[in-house]
Amino acid sequence: MANTKVSAFLSLLLVFCSGAVVGVFGYRVYNTSRVVATLRPQEKQDPEVRRKQLIDETTRELKLDPDQVVKLGKAYDDTRVQFLDLRKKMNAESRTIWDEQIAQIKAFLRPDQVALYEQVRARKEAERKQSPHKGGRKD
Repeated sequence: MANTKVSAFLSLLLVFCSGAVVGVFGYRVYNTSRVVATLRPQEKQDPEVRRKQLIDETTRELKLDPDQVVKLGKAYDDTRVQFLDLRKKMNAESRTIWDEQIAQIKAFLRPDQVALYEQVRARKEAERKQSPHKGGRKD
């Protein structure tokens, strides 16, 4: 009987110790991967530097001649202009939608609530401008 109790005790001790080892290992893996992810923030690269890198890389890999390099640069420039125009158009349309929402809300508020609503909107706008990295829009 004593032998069975010792055997059961050792088995439970082995299970407990192996669980502790797995837990420590998992904790270290979790913390290591989390720290690595926060150490490398995504930095915005200067568009001109990125453009030059793309042209150099493409020229080297595709063995472009000087005339093709000029055409590649023009293609990148044209695309940039198109994206900037699209962004301006989207910003204008978004602004229209926001303005319509504000008008809808003001339409059902009482006059005293409209004044409070304007104060809240002004406060939130000031907070947004102070913290553009938290999803603030660039108008």
